Amino acid sequence: MGKHSAGILLFRWAGPEIEVLLAHPGGPFWKNKDDGAWSIPKGEYGDNEDPFAAAKREFAEETGLTPSGDFIPLGEIRQPGGKVVTVWAVEGDFDTTRLRSDTFSMPWPPHTGNLQEFPEVDRAEWFTLDVARGKILKGQAEFLDRLATQQPPAPPL
Repeated sequence: MGKHSAGILLFRWAGPEIEVLLAHPGGPFWKNKDDGAWSIPKGEYGDNEDPFAAAKREFAEETGLTPSGDFIPLGEIRQPGGKVVTVWAVEGDFDTTRLRSDTFSMPWPPHTGNLQEFPEVDRAEWFTLDVARGKILKGQAEFLDRLATQQPPAPPL
């Protein structure tokens, strides 16, 4: 089996518009990147792991929030690099100032032998679908379109 990732696309209603929560990857390579760099909170899972369970685990690891609710399957997409990503959407809210991400270590600066720790996600923000299409990695944009076509029920006015 090739590389597989699973994630959760959290959404909420802001008046008549849907907003989605996207995560900005941590670490020095992504520090100064914005448009086209954001991602659905997700992560890789193993051959014998349930993708839905992995999606919930990865969302919690990257945000500090355990997602719950009525999940909407958005299917899978093969990324340009070959990885297959499977995503579910769920309505919810999240105070982005409470972001709590797991960390990873890597040698930095390169060739120095110094090991530094970085957050998997350095920030998360809410975006309307139109703005999110410019922020998200190109290979994940289809999930935004799939959410929009699912027509999640709007809250009562």
